[in-house]
Amino acid sequence: MEIFLYRSKAERVEEGFTAEDLPKLLADETNLVWVDFLGDTAPEIEAAKNIMLNVFKFHPLTIEDCLETRNQPKVEAFPDYLYFIVHGIKPEETNSTNFVTKELDGFLGKNFVVTFHAQRFQSIKIVKQQIRTSTFACGRGAAYLLHQILDHLVDLYMPIVDDFDNVINELENRVFLMKNSDNHILEEIMDLRRSVARLKRISSRQLDTLYRISHGEFPQIPENILPFYRDVYDHLQRISDLSENYRDLVAGLFDIHFAVGANKTNDIIKFLTIFSAIWLPLSFIAGVYGMNFENIPELKTDYGYFFTLALMALVALTLLGFFWRKGWILQRRDRKAVDKN
Repeated sequence: MEIFLYRSKAERVEEGFTAEDLPKLLADETNLVWVDFLGDTAPEIEAAKNIMLNVFKFHPLTIEDCLETRNQPKVEAFPDYLYFIVHGIKPEETNSTNFVTKELDGFLGKNFVVTFHAQRFQSIKIVKQQIRTSTFACGRGAAYLLHQILDHLVDLYMPIVDDFDNVINELENRVFLMKNSDNHILEEIMDLRRSVARLKRISSRQLDTLYRISHGEFPQIPENILPFYRDVYDHLQRISDLSENYRDLVAGLFDIHFAVGANKTNDIIKFLTIFSAIWLPLSFIAGVYGMNFENIPELKTDYGYFFTLALMALVALTLLGFFWRKGWILQRRDRKAVDKN
């Protein structure tokens, strides 16, 4: 647990307080108190629970939701505070095939911000560094301090979103260039689809939460701070829109993959069909001359065998020419043009 205290018009933010100091710090409404809980062990979780229940007097059900780590984004209003759940990403584990999030729970009051998380957040680390060097964020109140946390949390989505864009473009090129149906590419597309779907689901639900926070529904957020929350909402809206576009692009990748595979299959079937069509009359001629009859034309002539071979070759070449003129056999120049496109 870390406690940060900003006294009105102070030049720096104070640290190093304990849980016993909190009642006195909170009693002065000119103070701004930020309590950050890292609940990654059972004793830390129990200590956070006691402070939330006995010092801040939060509702037991919100404390229960806070200590759990599998909740959906939401915001709930109480007379003296605002409770919210948002999700950040794990940059070290998240990529285009594995979109991983982590939960951040928080409480916003008139002169306090309480955050609880079971895993470390880069956005919280950034804000801590900022308030240690400048009191600007704290000087504008608790709502603005919370805005800083949410703003950095949403901004950390963008590198992952850019990674989705690059991976989709790369997969498109690989799908067009593949010579045969590639199951590895199909598996990558399916993994990408799951990640994009999760990004869309999380961003959409957080949009509802941020919309309620940023449009004046709750008195804990002053009117002059609302534009900053609307800016965070706009950033998340852009991410949600991009995830929707990516979902359509990934669906298109499936169609392209199957179309390319079907095209390759059609080429194989076309080759086998043409080969069979040419071989069929040759087999017929050979079959006729293989019948056990003595009176067959050209059977006992000196050049009957060579005449039959020449007839077979003529039939084969005639059929090849016919198929070529019909366009059933793609000319080399046309094939190059198709491959180029």
